[in-house]
Formats: sequence, C-alpha cells, structure tokens
Amino acid sequence: MSDPQDPPQELIGPSAVRLDAHAEDWREAVRLAGALLRDNGIAGESYTEAMIRVVEEHGPYIVITPGFALAHARPDDSVSRTGMSFVRLAEPVAFGHETNDPVRIVMGMAATGDGAHQSAMANLAGVLADPERRAVLDTTEDPAQVLRALDAELPPVQTPRRTTESPDTARSAVTAGTSAVGGSADAPAAEDGTSATGPTVKSKNLILTVCGNGLGTSLFLKNTAEKVLDAWGWTPYLNVEATDTISAKGKAKDADLIFTSGAIAETLGDVGVPVHVIENFTSTDEIDGALRRLYDV
Repeated sequence: MSDPQDPPQELIGPSAVRLDAHAEDWREAVRLAGALLRDNGIAGESYTEAMIRVVEEHGPYIVITPGFALAHARPDDSVSRTGMSFVRLAEPVAFGHETNDPVRIVMGMAATGDGAHQSAMANLAGVLADPERRAVLDTTEDPAQVLRALDAELPPVQTPRRTTESPDTARSAVTAGTSAVGGSADAPAAEDGTSATGPTVKSKNLILTVCGNGLGTSLFLKNTAEKVLDAWGWTPYLNVEATDTISAKGKAKDADLIFTSGAIAETLGDVGVPVHVIENFTSTDEIDGALRRLYDV
C-alpha cells in the first residue's frame, strides 16, 4: 500500500507485518503494532502510548469492523513519516466493543499530517469490505500475501441506485439529538412545513463523520458514506467531512447529521443534530439503510 504524497517509501512493507503474535489483552496488542511502527522508523514509543490513551479516553471506537482494529493517535514529535503496521494475533482479544469484538487483526497507523494518509485509508476500507481480500488477511501464513491483499486494485462497490433527486426534496424530520425520521418523499407538505408524518427541513448539504482524532476511523466512515451517495447519484448535493470530536461540536450546527461510533456518540452528547451510531464502518449496507432513514428516502 503506497501513498502518492509519500513516494520515497511505502506506507507498509514486509518488516511491518507480523502474523500469529501473542497478546494478553488489547493494550499489549496495540503495543505490538506500535513496536512495528518503531522498528520501521515510522513512530516512537510515545506514539504507541498515545494510541493506547486514545482507547482509554474515547472507548473502543478503533474497532471499526468485526475482528479488526485501527490503532492510531494524533501525530507527536516521534512520528517521522506516514506509515502503517499489521499484526494478526494467534488468539483474539477483547477491546470492549459491543458488536465487533473479539479482535484478531490490529493495524497501527501514524501520519505526519491530516491529509498524508487519506488515499491509504480509502484503499484499506475497500479491502476490509471485500470478503476475499479480508479472508486473505485472516488466514494467510505469508506476509507477502498480506501486502498483496492490502495493495490490490479495488473494484467499485455496487450499491443499488435508490434515487437521483436532491436531498432538499427528501422529507426529513430533524430533531435535535435524535435520528431524523420524516414522512414519505411523496407525502404532501402542509402549510406549516410538515409532511403527512412529520416536519421537514432544508438540507444543509453536509454530513460529518467523527472519531476521536479525525485522522483514521472517521475517514473510513467518510469513504463508505461517499460510496453510497455516489451510487444514489447524491454526490453533487452532499459533502461528507471527516473530523474529530472537538471540531464536530462546533461544526454540527452546519450539518444535517453525524455518523460515528457508540463511544464517540456518548462523548459528543447533544449537539443539536442527529448523531447516528454505525457499528461496521466498512458496511455500505448499514450506511445505505441509515441514510435512507435519516433523509426519509
């Protein structure tokens, strides 16, 4: 897996892959991923401890899909370049995620800047959503096969095209702090701006995807949401922005809704717009269903 913004070095090489490692708990699993980042000259010990603190402070939101965790933190002085590591555990460990535990694969990721790793995150999201490539990551005994699966050219995700109308015409009842559940798109609007089954509002044309740092897991959600919007033909109408918890509180007033994890949703609290919890960050089906409910399509 390579990034066009970092051409001299690959983001992950053979020496950054470890298979069938042993860890007593999730902290030790993260430290194994951090050790590979250190040994490959990507980031130092302080970054590994920062990755652990992220989970301690924000919960197990880094477990983005069943059996898989993306350990990361904000860049510190020990991060020398953008890069990743891959650890597959001999026995899975629990991170405390309600639906995606236990975890067998932990990837470590360090980035020197907010944009240096975005293409890699999009590629990784596609790999994890592909059953054949995910099976390679789960079963192969050859590190070279891991790298090939991670670097594979991805086919487009086929999501059923549901509608091509602007979200401004989709009726949605946006209630602060709750999901937007509105009337049918065919339901007549009353003089007070409500549909047959609920009030409607004009779209602000923005969706926020939120994680603790705005650098890793929020990009997975952004990538998945954009795939669904593209398949619907809604890409011209809605912008999807990945951000962190602090920034999200300030930006929420300008958004239609927020996608995030359960742990981050608790941190955000009531921000005045619907906060929708996504369990599997790579599932186009889950995002598709959430968007159709929230925009009442």
